[in-house]
Amino acid sequence: MEGKAALFKRFADVDAWPVCLDTQDVDEIVRTVQLIAPVYGGINLEDISAPRCFEIERRLRDLLDIPVFHDDQHGTAIVVLAALINSLELVNKELENCKIIINGVGAAGTAIARLLMLSGAKNIIGFDRKGAITKNRESNDEMRKWFMDNCNPTQFNGTLSEAMKDTDIFIGVSAPNVLIESDVKSMAPRSIVFALANPDPEIDPAIARKYASVVATGRSDQPNQINNVLAFPGIFRGLLDSGAHKISDEMLLAAANAISDCVSENELHPFYIIPSVFNQDVSKKVAEEVIRISKLILS
Repeated sequence: MEGKAALFKRFADVDAWPVCLDTQDVDEIVRTVQLIAPVYGGINLEDISAPRCFEIERRLRDLLDIPVFHDDQHGTAIVVLAALINSLELVNKELENCKIIINGVGAAGTAIARLLMLSGAKNIIGFDRKGAITKNRESNDEMRKWFMDNCNPTQFNGTLSEAMKDTDIFIGVSAPNVLIESDVKSMAPRSIVFALANPDPEIDPAIARKYASVVATGRSDQPNQINNVLAFPGIFRGLLDSGAHKISDEMLLAAANAISDCVSENELHPFYIIPSVFNQDVSKKVAEEVIRISKLILS
């Protein structure tokens, strides 16, 4: 958390400091954050697992008059969407026409699915440890129910390997080595693989590149690193400068587009679909877009 605070300062000149709580109780977390909120301009939630993270974020957004942002959800989703926008440009496909597999439907996976659907995706199939997410599942988790109601339009109920056949986009936010070579080989032509589990991705990137047109990971030693630092500093800079009280879906979408625009048409390449974390323009452009959307909402 100290490192996260340093990134806020380094990339967006946002003063931040960690408040680590020795509890996993939802009510205690919500009440503690509510009590300390008056001295903050915004709250960045970190390392809270699903499904608790959804309830904590929702309750705090209702209670507080400052922005509440859960980076493991929305930061990841923003950067994934930004990278996908440029990847689809490379492979000449439209998001609404793509079959998309998301493996891992916790905080990040659910947020990714939601943001992709807001961007036009229509065919997303989610997988967890038990298999494909269908309407037949029983769950008390509000966000899991959202996934059940809004994704998997054909109610596919086979294995992950079976689902990979003719898939355009695979997004893994799950565990190492859940894919094998034949899974990627069976994907649609000009496929995209985002294997984001850290430190070991869902499939060896070198194997994935044998068949997929674009491959991204969460690793800094591989091309196309999906890193949340591209999103959260600029988002908070924009929120603070605009005096926004809430974070909207429009802000998330605008931030993703701002990040994708930082890769010019001349720069775009299968090994360069997302700007470097050291690109000085990223946080500035993200902040500008958040401010623009905030003004539109207030006007």
